[in-house]
Amino acid sequence: MPTIFTFGGKMAKRNVTVADLQAGKGKRQFTETTVFKVEDAITGAAAGIDVLRPEDTFVAETVAAAPETFISALIPFDAYETPDQILGAAIRAVSAGADAVYTPRGLKVVEMLAREGIPVQGHLGLVPRKSTWVGGLRAIGKTCDEALQLYQTFKDLENAGAYAAEVELVPPETLALINERTSLVTYSIGCGGVGDVIFLFMDDICGELESPPRHAKAYADLRSLRAQLRAEQIKALTAFKEDVDAGTFPGPGKAARMANEELDAFREALDRM
Repeated sequence: MPTIFTFGGKMAKRNVTVADLQAGKGKRQFTETTVFKVEDAITGAAAGIDVLRPEDTFVAETVAAAPETFISALIPFDAYETPDQILGAAIRAVSAGADAVYTPRGLKVVEMLAREGIPVQGHLGLVPRKSTWVGGLRAIGKTCDEALQLYQTFKDLENAGAYAAEVELVPPETLALINERTSLVTYSIGCGGVGDVIFLFMDDICGELESPPRHAKAYADLRSLRAQLRAEQIKALTAFKEDVDAGTFPGPGKAARMANEELDAFREALDRM
């Protein structure tokens, strides 16, 4: 496991580095999933997931929970308006221990971050927040003309200085041909398993959604388990309230007792007041 010096100025071990991801292109596939709470980071690292993606404001907690896992921090589209704000957020994220940042913003933002030496990942194919430009949530690159346009966006992102791109809902045939012709590390989601890093949201992997997207595959059924847990909680809380209402809570043996002689002495002392 390589030793690195983080952007925050600390020695650390990492399961992979940017250089490892680049060197692995076309030779092996890595995995990535999302982190929304500390437990996600702990379980993701325990499962050997190669890359974890928290939001920028949750990096420190993620690093503390998964100190040896590559962290790619999301800079949300709607969290920051100006370039200076985005740059500040990115610097704070890598200073907190992130190894790279991901942004769905435009090329000028990517260029700005890359000029600072921050490994930056863009977003190509379907960008859900920009889906109005393509007529809605749909696959991108199903025709020759659209695939050629998509290829050009890969080149534009390369030229902007990105090391990687999230590629979403692109036909696997299209991405396979482009992936051979780009230096970008492709983090693919909904691309039929083609890509350098296979990305899937943790709630999709764990089966937490009632209506998951077509490209998702659930490896557990946490939604049903959480429903059972809620039912048990309601059952317990209802029984507790019923006992209180009936005067049977807490019942004998559930509290400390004062010795009779001490109780008598206390009562007499109160009466003398």
